[in-house]
Amino acid sequence: MMSEDIANSRANNSLDAYWMPFTANRQFKANPRIFVGADGMYFKTSDGRDVLDGIAGLWCCNAGHKRPRIIEAVKKQVEELDYSPAFQMGHYKAFELADRLARLMPGDLDHVFFTNSGSESVETALKIALAYHRARGEGHRTRLIGREKGYHGVNFGGMSVGGMPANRKMFGSLVAGVDHLRHTHYVPGNAYSRGQPEHGVELADDLERLCALHDPSTIAAVIVEPVAGSAGDHAPQRLSATPARDMYETRHFADFR
Repeated sequence: MMSEDIANSRANNSLDAYWMPFTANRQFKANPRIFVGADGMYFKTSDGRDVLDGIAGLWCCNAGHKRPRIIEAVKKQVEELDYSPAFQMGHYKAFELADRLARLMPGDLDHVFFTNSGSESVETALKIALAYHRARGEGHRTRLIGREKGYHGVNFGGMSVGGMPANRKMFGSLVAGVDHLRHTHYVPGNAYSRGQPEHGVELADDLERLCALHDPSTIAAVIVEPVAGSAGDHAPQRLSATPARDMYETRHFADFR
């Protein structure tokens, strides 16, 4: 889009109708920062600058922009079928993709449920966990455990198991029966350390403390991200030099089955 076209677009279209997420809307619309295109690893701005896409389009995919192979694949699929309902019917390529993903997954992770976003994925995973226990006759397993500073989306379940106060403060109690592990951002222990800090087992032990507090038989699921992002990039700690100790969380998860 040329600069003259952009000026005409601004003149003919108000910015007020679009309520932007996680954005100071008045401030932005007084001095908007508009992307008008992208190529490779760069966005194109309305004033002609290239901006490095360092967050992969907000954590979507780092394959790059305007890739000819991707454009051609999308075009080919839309020409065949743009969308097929997933209720009581489907398209063979959805089954093909699920099969390919299942073969890439470790162990017995051999089923795929498609969603449209990370938030929806978390909500669905929590619902599946609750429904699974109810189907097994253990409907008393309803408690969900998250972690402080965790980010799992902005729907009710994701904000509940997430641990970002700024995301939660406007919405009251959200989902009941949720507790949180301590976060891993321990400045005294992490300061001036290269790679993964040696400490961390005590943070895994926090799960044992919560199990003792609430009774393991009431817990439906525990959700933690391996590397924190939205609350600041925090690499995981090195739990132990001994493989037996590294299996700590695996043994605990076996207790939830």
